[in-house]
Amino acid sequence: MNGSRLATFLELSRAYPWHLAPFTEWLPDGTRAEVWDTGVLCLEPDAPGQRDLVISCGIHGNETAPIELCERLLQQLVTGRLRCRQRLLLIFGNPAAMNAGVRELEENLNRLFSGAYARGNISNRERQRAAALEGYVTRFFAARSDGERLHYDLHTAIRPSLYEKFAVYPFTHGAPCRRDQLAFLQAAGVNTVLLSQAPTTTFSYFSARHFGAQAFTLELGKARPFGDNDLCRLQAMAECLAALVSTPGWQPPAVDMARLRVFDVSQEIIKQSPAFRLAFSDDVPNFTAFAPGTLLASDGEHHWYAQSEGEAVVFPNAEVAVGQRAALMVTPVRLSEAQLV
Repeated sequence: MNGSRLATFLELSRAYPWHLAPFTEWLPDGTRAEVWDTGVLCLEPDAPGQRDLVISCGIHGNETAPIELCERLLQQLVTGRLRCRQRLLLIFGNPAAMNAGVRELEENLNRLFSGAYARGNISNRERQRAAALEGYVTRFFAARSDGERLHYDLHTAIRPSLYEKFAVYPFTHGAPCRRDQLAFLQAAGVNTVLLSQAPTTTFSYFSARHFGAQAFTLELGKARPFGDNDLCRLQAMAECLAALVSTPGWQPPAVDMARLRVFDVSQEIIKQSPAFRLAFSDDVPNFTAFAPGTLLASDGEHHWYAQSEGEAVVFPNAEVAVGQRAALMVTPVRLSEAQLV
């Protein structure tokens, strides 16, 4: 594929961070590769398997390990080292924020889906990007109705975690958790799962709710600058994604529930004013537990305390905008047979 623009697709997207004119090329295996926009690439094999797979990364521009992982996957496909056997929508979410080396330019892109970009009398680039990405995912899933719909949204966390890799399972509205998806996570090196207990405006929830996709936000370590990531730590994830893309019917080994840590959300701490403060230091890792009664955060006269044994913090960030989530508190749980399918 000498001269292929796909060979430098991430570089090209970062050079044109807000718009890239569509174009089409073909992979060595004959797969049609359609660039829909900057950072948005749809791969359509001649005879695809039954999975319609969305892999997204870089929704936050400074979460670089997943970006490098996806760029490596794309290079394998472009050079023919890996054959594309499934419909694949590959998304590099926020190229402009990547260029700036920041999480977001104006607003958290992963809080703008399910129509949240249209709320309030606000217009900015990230809201426009959220609307565009919703449209591309809609277009991708609408192309056929009988595929198994999957969406893995790859991230890294602001701070270290006691459990390096973990998944957020979007609110299922009463539907059971899928054993095969828990098996995929485990095979990919993710042994910790956080069960969301309410609708959200994240990218993964959008795909789950609107298209019935099995969708997850996957946190794959700590956010680091480009070039500072040890991708060997993501080798299992890379191998599982490659297997999904290249091998119709591939299934991971059965999930070992005894090795899977599962947490439920117990409290959501919302920043209500600029006076908001977390009561613990900035270097406290995700999943740090607090004794019942421990002060967690304050916002003027409002205070949050740990409520139960083993309650732990995830995603603490006092710097979020007023009205956004500043932390989640979670408690360990066991999934019953009735909660699994």
